[in-house]
Amino acid sequence: MKSLEELMAIKAKMQDKVAIRTGSNQTRIVVGMATCGIAAGARPVLNAFVEAVTDAGLTDSVSVTQTGCIGICQYEPVVEIYEEGKEKTTYVKMTAEKAKEIVEKHIKGGKVVTEYTIGATKV
Repeated sequence: MKSLEELMAIKAKMQDKVAIRTGSNQTRIVVGMATCGIAAGARPVLNAFVEAVTDAGLTDSVSVTQTGCIGICQYEPVVEIYEEGKEKTTYVKMTAEKAKEIVEKHIKGGKVVTEYTIGATKV
């Protein structure tokens, strides 16, 4: 980066990705991004959620945010989905591919992907 114009171009390009992470929408996708989550692969999961929500045109009704430790490190990467009027859904052992599937089936389709939830995980 050698000029203010280049910096402004980068800012404009990334603006939608930043906005989606800070929105106050009806559905919130929260990715655990503490050290344990990042070490387990949470960063690609977060990026996949941001990309899938943007590609699906859901940025007005869905926000993707990050949080620190969720407290169940053995199940990282962990994602919690909060929907207005519904109980929180906790997905565990997430991957970028699973994130895209969850946006398609759960966020768009309204059907929880049960096999990826903490309740389906053998303890």
